[in-house]
Amino acid sequence: MTSPTILDIPLTTLDGKPTTLRELSGGATLVVNVASKCGLTPQYTALEKLAEGYAARGLAVVGVPCNQFMGQEPGTAEEIAEFCSSTYGVTFPLLAKTDVNGDGRHPLYAELTKANDADGQAGDIQWNFEKFLVGPDGKVVNRFRPRTEPDAPEVINAIEAVVPS
Repeated sequence: MTSPTILDIPLTTLDGKPTTLRELSGGATLVVNVASKCGLTPQYTALEKLAEGYAARGLAVVGVPCNQFMGQEPGTAEEIAEFCSSTYGVTFPLLAKTDVNGDGRHPLYAELTKANDADGQAGDIQWNFEKFLVGPDGKVVNRFRPRTEPDAPEVINAIEAVVPS
């Protein structure tokens, strides 16, 4: 039996069902804290393209709604689901609204925020749409700050390095 990893941390889907990253992915996972009323919200379009384009190769995109940055995710679970599907055609899984920083930080983010970004900086999430690439083995492979677009070359190259060809 394998030791528990980040893939085994208990999570809850937006519609209230218990799950884990292992159940949602089975391969590599791009975990992104998301918000509906942020200047970076259009990143949903590129995230959905990644989810669709890499699903067959084992990548899952998982959105984590968070209302900790200027209240930019105020909606209920139903409102978030409706906004994401009707505005951006989101089909990838969304988790329940989650705290990513502070005393109430979810255990998933307690682990994710230990990872360094390209500048060697770990710690708190800076803003909405911070991205973490988790390998199939449960190790955080890359951390991309919010302004890094999901389809930026460095993100694509990192994904290509962890998914089977």
